[in-house]
Amino acid sequence: MSTPTLDARRSAEYYTFAGKDVPWLAKLWAEQTPDKEFLIWEPKDGKTRSWTYAQFWQEINQVACGLIARGVTKGDKVLIHSENCPEMMIAWYASAIVGSVAVTTNTRCVGDELTYFAEHSEAVGCITQPKFVAELSANASNLGWFVVTDDNSGEAAPAEQLDHGHPTWDSLYSEGDVAPARPAEPMLAVSIQYTSGTTSRPKAVVHTHANALWGGRSGSQNVLMTSDDVYLVFLPCFHLNAQSWSFWSMMWVGGTVVLQPKFSASAFWMLSLKHRVTRATMIPFCIKAIGTQPVPDHSYKTWGTGVKIHAVEEHWGVTTFPTWGMTETVTHATRGDILQDSPEMNIGVPAPGYDFAVIDAETGEQCPPGVNGDLWVRGTRGVQLFLEYYKNPDAMASSFADDGWFRSGDLARIEADGYFYFGDRDKDILKVGGENVSASQVEGVISRLLGRGVLDAHAIVAQKHDMLGEVPVLFAVKGPGATQSEDEIRQAILDGCTKDLADFKRPRAVYFIEELPRATLDKVAKNKLRELADELVAGDRVG
Repeated sequence: MSTPTLDARRSAEYYTFAGKDVPWLAKLWAEQTPDKEFLIWEPKDGKTRSWTYAQFWQEINQVACGLIARGVTKGDKVLIHSENCPEMMIAWYASAIVGSVAVTTNTRCVGDELTYFAEHSEAVGCITQPKFVAELSANASNLGWFVVTDDNSGEAAPAEQLDHGHPTWDSLYSEGDVAPARPAEPMLAVSIQYTSGTTSRPKAVVHTHANALWGGRSGSQNVLMTSDDVYLVFLPCFHLNAQSWSFWSMMWVGGTVVLQPKFSASAFWMLSLKHRVTRATMIPFCIKAIGTQPVPDHSYKTWGTGVKIHAVEEHWGVTTFPTWGMTETVTHATRGDILQDSPEMNIGVPAPGYDFAVIDAETGEQCPPGVNGDLWVRGTRGVQLFLEYYKNPDAMASSFADDGWFRSGDLARIEADGYFYFGDRDKDILKVGGENVSASQVEGVISRLLGRGVLDAHAIVAQKHDMLGEVPVLFAVKGPGATQSEDEIRQAILDGCTKDLADFKRPRAVYFIEELPRATLDKVAKNKLRELADELVAGDRVG
């Protein structure tokens, strides 16, 4: 008897999540535990609101009807440009009911970045907040319509922001109560998130309904979640971490999400105790921010910290969860074992569903234990891995090997103890307070800002920062024919970056030097520039 040839993605559609999608999961809990709290909103003013699973299902159906009334159909892209708020999450799940694709974008982006998101995604309309609608209207003219929330994540909007002339959020609730049923299509696209890479433009990562279900099922199992768990979410929901690790995992187990507009050191323990929170994702900034506060008797089981940190466990009495993942891997691609201790600073072992390899970039061979190499990951696209980079065949070709391995762009090593550890990151990617910044994107913007000959050369590198970890700074060589002074050039760069780049991408300083240090093949020696940047900021502190 011959063995049939099976396509992994078709197999996933037929078997892994057959008959299931995001609306199926939301409806399941609305029927199974209708009165269980799913979403609790904790805005800055303390006016708490909550939705049971039944109430959440009702509202996402109503908003889905509102989207359909605006002409949104299956496969259409809907831009959701919003800070954390209930409307953002209701819109995301309503879009899933319609079968459209929610395009969540970083609200710190401005100018040309917004133009790119709107035009590249081919979004038909946009749901946003009063504080962003003017900037969007000026830079995303291809959008057919806007729907604007009544406030800015629980904070009242000033009159000039409310004078926008677009339909308000409430208008989405007047078009029906139950959206038309749609057959489940697990491999249908459900969302797009833009992620920084080494290229000049962010890549559009497409996730499917199966990706979301995989993220929920696998993510919750990795940290042993149950329906009794409560996840405090303050990281931005336009990123995968808050979406997959938190919302998708909590919905999979029928748990509860406590949502904040953003992280608040002063509110952290108050909300944690009020709602008996058991889970949170704690980036270094958050841990530092609560570092001097007394530690109360809390209910936390785990903090997602990325690496194993025993000092955190000893001080705060909570298990740290070592893991590595990225937007393209949907959820934790590595994981620690919650019930076992493990070595300091490890990032876990391959999570079920993922294959790993550490590859020598020059030889193409696997690296032995203890040697850093390129981290490659393998899984089924559209399930364990993202489906594709939207409208970017070059990025797909460069990111995937012929046999399906995904080149992550990160460096790592496996040690003799069997655990994975980070190697040095690709230094063209900066990590600024949890946000990825492409140095080449910022360099490209600066090149476009100035006329030819103003700069002979320039480079963006990371400079150490006490709270954010690192920030971008610019080293520049003034062109021999430039007529402007260094101060004039510096101001033109800073003004232009303010207009066209998100605040976390803008250089914090511009340093002029005689020439950029060079390495082999005349490449800029950014390691030497980073050392110089840290020396300069240290000198400023002393001064």
